[in-house]
Amino acid sequence: MNAPPTASAAPRSDAATLRRAAPLLLALALLAAFPAFGSKFYVDLAVKIMILGIFALSLELLVGQTGLVSFGHAAFFGIAAYIAALMTPTSEAASLWIVLPAAIGAAAAYALAVGALSLRTRGIYFIMITLAFAQMAYYVFHDTPIGGSDGTYLYFRPDASIVGWRPFDLEEATTFYYAVLLCLVGTFGVLAVMLRSRYGHALAGIRVNEQRMRAAGFPTYAYKLGAFVLAAALAGLAGFLHALKDGYVNPEMLSWHQSGAVLLMVILGGIGHLRGAVLGAFAFTMLQEMFQWEAIFGSFAKHWQLTLGLTIIGFVAAMPRGLIGLSDRLRRGR
Repeated sequence: MNAPPTASAAPRSDAATLRRAAPLLLALALLAAFPAFGSKFYVDLAVKIMILGIFALSLELLVGQTGLVSFGHAAFFGIAAYIAALMTPTSEAASLWIVLPAAIGAAAAYALAVGALSLRTRGIYFIMITLAFAQMAYYVFHDTPIGGSDGTYLYFRPDASIVGWRPFDLEEATTFYYAVLLCLVGTFGVLAVMLRSRYGHALAGIRVNEQRMRAAGFPTYAYKLGAFVLAAALAGLAGFLHALKDGYVNPEMLSWHQSGAVLLMVILGGIGHLRGAVLGAFAFTMLQEMFQWEAIFGSFAKHWQLTLGLTIIGFVAAMPRGLIGLSDRLRRGR
């Protein structure tokens, strides 16, 4: 009589989980140690990539996990950045515990209004409505006294003091680096746990066949609206951190160009994988920096958008499943 397979299957399953987690743990260890040996330029670049990683993760929740292709996701990114800048006076730092919830809450509130209307459509109509709402937000900050075409400055990073006690100071570059890293790890962890829950499985079912999920009794509209608002809140977190990093915000942060860029990150990394979103943000940013490097490309570096576009087309044609698909193919080959 054959022995039950569970005893031997469990170690194999644990080993497979460890193999999948090993690259993530290695990347986390390298990021944690990077400020100790990296120059200021590359540390700042790592902060930028981590912030864009959070932004890409927020869109991955919609595109890869729920099947909602939004072309107006930058609106939530920019709204949170503007709230952070507008709530910080020019004479002193505002409280982190007020500005951060306000920035994320403003992005989520706008997403609730946008999602309540746009989620009644699907396909190309959903894409166009999200783009229209994003352009509305863009023109509010571009053509009104709230923002202005020149943007606005954030002179102080928010103060983390609690009744006179300051647990950390975001003005310190190293502290801000680790705060961004913590936000990236937290975002990844929250989404990973959520996608393994009943709610995450329901979103996967909606992505595959929404009509069947509705027939099974799932309130698909409410599920999609919840995912839409959560994705906007995470995009707002990324926008808040971006405003703190640069100390400057402008209306271009809400433009369709920014929405297209983050969508390219998700596609480049591999749709349907959280790791792919972060990997896509890294690859997109590094390609952008490389093609602007005059030491390599000379005067042609000013045409970096053309080179970047052609490269991404080549990547997508050669790797339809993105960079994650390439790593899976190499692992199967081994």
